Amino acid sequence: MKELPRTTRDVARELARKYSTMTHDELDVLESVLVPMKFAKGEMILKEGEVCRHIYHIDKGLVRQFYYKADKELTEHIGTDNSIVMCIESLFREEPTKLQMEALEPTVIYALPKHRLEEVALHNVNIQILYRKILEESLILSQVHADLVRFESAQDRYRKICKLMPQVVLRAPLVYIANYLQMTPETLSRVRSATLLD
Repeated sequence: MKELPRTTRDVARELARKYSTMTHDELDVLESVLVPMKFAKGEMILKEGEVCRHIYHIDKGLVRQFYYKADKELTEHIGTDNSIVMCIESLFREEPTKLQMEALEPTVIYALPKHRLEEVALHNVNIQILYRKILEESLILSQVHADLVRFESAQDRYRKICKLMPQVVLRAPLVYIANYLQMTPETLSRVRSATLLD
């Protein structure tokens, strides 16, 4: 049986379920904010030097956030179905970003334009709560990643990502998972083999 494409209403409902309870009217407002976008595999969602103006809800797909340091690509985050991605500093300072976003699979995104979200949040308490919880979640994810690479052994880093982001481990190319965990692909292969034997 073919899966029906989801509507903007479905996505509004899902966001409300995850982050805040909403009245019928508030769901209408949230639905009016959402902007559907489609990206092909390998397509850039946000490039270095652009200003991030949206919070992106990944409906279906895989998105990698990365930046360059000394000519090396470093993966900051990998987001999958039903998760949120954004370049938080660029979003709030309205300055060009150093972080880039790339679709690793054909990806459907529902963007929440920041200025529009803030406008409607002024008059809707539950949308305000949703906005705050999305930001909280994003900050916690950043902290989890920072702590992971700072304090955990390679083995524990891999175990944790399997638990926290199982879809990423199944779907993202190994080279990006290794990069995200700040280890070489060879180390990751060893760690994965050892984990399978546990």
